[in-house]
Amino acid sequence: MRAALELAAAEPGTLTSERIAEAQQIPASFLVNVLGDLRRAGLVRSERGAAGGYRLARPGNEVSVADVIRAVQGNLADVHGERPEQLHYDGPAERLRDVWVAARASYRAVLEQVTLAEVAGDRLPESVRVQLKRRGAWESWAAF
Repeated sequence: MRAALELAAAEPGTLTSERIAEAQQIPASFLVNVLGDLRRAGLVRSERGAAGGYRLARPGNEVSVADVIRAVQGNLADVHGERPEQLHYDGPAERLRDVWVAARASYRAVLEQVTLAEVAGDRLPESVRVQLKRRGAWESWAAF
């Protein structure tokens, strides 16, 4: 995610992997794998030559945070490696699948609407800023 944000901030220019790694303190070998995932997903282009490097394949205002997560990690939300809608529980746990699906929908509601350009440009959507002000937003997951 941080590499994609560096590229969004550099638009329309290119950045070398070394520059991204240094700016975000990401190990170079790890970053090369991430950039490969982003390239295979069609989110990043690599360019050769003296002015070469990496750039976003689409404008940053067209790439959501969810797009980047899916490219690098796969599904946005799964439960023990399975998609929530594929799960089945019996007895008192029968409705648990619905809880997982609703949680995924909430997660997606934020991640799919926020673009790289908004994050990199410090312009989060109002709906996200409202969520940040909600009671408990800044509490640790362990506190729940």
